[in-house]
Amino acid sequence: MPSRTEQEILTVVGRDITISNPRKVLFPQAGYTKLDVVRYYLAVSDGALRGAGNRPNVLVRYPNGIDGEFFYQKRAPESRPDWIEVVALQFPSGRTAEEVVPRDAATLLWMANLACLELHPHPVRADDLDHPDELRVDLDPVPGVTWDQVRDVASVVRGTLDDFKLIGWPKTSGSRGMHVYVRIERKWTFGEVRRAALAFAREVERRAPDLATAKWWKEERHGVFLDYNQNAKDRTIAAAYSIRPRPDARVSAPLDWSEIADCDPADFTLRTMPSRVADKGDPHSAMDDHPCSLESLLELSERHEREGLGDAPWPPHYQKQPGEPARVQPSRRRTPTRPLIEIARAQRKDAALAGMERWKARHPEAAAHLEPADVLVDAMRGRFHTWTRIRLNLQHVPTELRPPQEALDPDETPDDWSNYSGKDAWPRPKKPRAKRGQP
Repeated sequence: MPSRTEQEILTVVGRDITISNPRKVLFPQAGYTKLDVVRYYLAVSDGALRGAGNRPNVLVRYPNGIDGEFFYQKRAPESRPDWIEVVALQFPSGRTAEEVVPRDAATLLWMANLACLELHPHPVRADDLDHPDELRVDLDPVPGVTWDQVRDVASVVRGTLDDFKLIGWPKTSGSRGMHVYVRIERKWTFGEVRRAALAFAREVERRAPDLATAKWWKEERHGVFLDYNQNAKDRTIAAAYSIRPRPDARVSAPLDWSEIADCDPADFTLRTMPSRVADKGDPHSAMDDHPCSLESLLELSERHEREGLGDAPWPPHYQKQPGEPARVQPSRRRTPTRPLIEIARAQRKDAALAGMERWKARHPEAAAHLEPADVLVDAMRGRFHTWTRIRLNLQHVPTELRPPQEALDPDETPDDWSNYSGKDAWPRPKKPRAKRGQP
């Protein structure tokens, strides 16, 4: 019997790409379909391949659109065309996976057909998986921080890069922040690149202490956080031209430094970027022509160590590293430095936020004293899915008004191991519980 599933076939670089359910709406508010996503990546393919091409990519899939569940797929689908290239990566856990390496526009369209809205490449080329070719400066504003302050910190970042003879290539993150990439010579390990990124973040914090921070723990941050851990092995961030799961289909837009003062991240969407590329080209077109040395930043890192400023915390799923300080949140230390309580753990962010609103309704006097940065919304990455945790920093709430730790509402931390088995399976973790009086 003939298939009832609608399809459309596009021929790109000599390959026929079948787009299934092309009119499926992936962005309900804007009305953009899967075919719109496919056509977008075809229009910006040169720039998108400059950012994500020739690199292993994690597939971030939104099969039911941005309002449905999404998941991270490190392993390339077993059912794939024979011309889709893959490369085997080994992760800090010791596990391995074959990830997709896009080489041409046809692969980008094949990924888009899988509802991969975002491009998440590793900072290495497929022919040398041990030596990154880019340092990533991630400007991540805490809640309540405006785009103007992100721009101010970007200006400090540019000046710091200049002083260390590094060439930065800025882009909007496609959300609230900004990324600045530095192409580097392929001679340093992941550990060395992360050390350089940490030294750089601390130097920016030193130059603009009221605007920027290199503090890892959320309850200690202010202003714009420079996330040095984005340079740890196995970390990926949205590449240039990547679509982001925002209602307006915003994208991560490469910029010239001269554009930052007047741009608005909302200007760059699935609809507007193709014409921008056609009119202005790619601001990052010369990026690969300017590899830089990390020697000066590594010298700064060594100076920091001599002065007693050693390593900083790593992401939680990494093994404890030599020289790393105690990986204990300030609020959980023997003498806590921040009064934190945990409110919710949920599979969906909106469910966690609803739980926070119920908490505010129960404790209106305490809620009135909260500042935007006191609400800590954490996207927690599991094996296949993310889930949301919400904590509140009660530092601005008078002591007599601070509610105690309550039962989480909701409390539904996903168990990504429940339906998984295999020779490389991890032990199933125990479901975390909020302890009495602390998160």
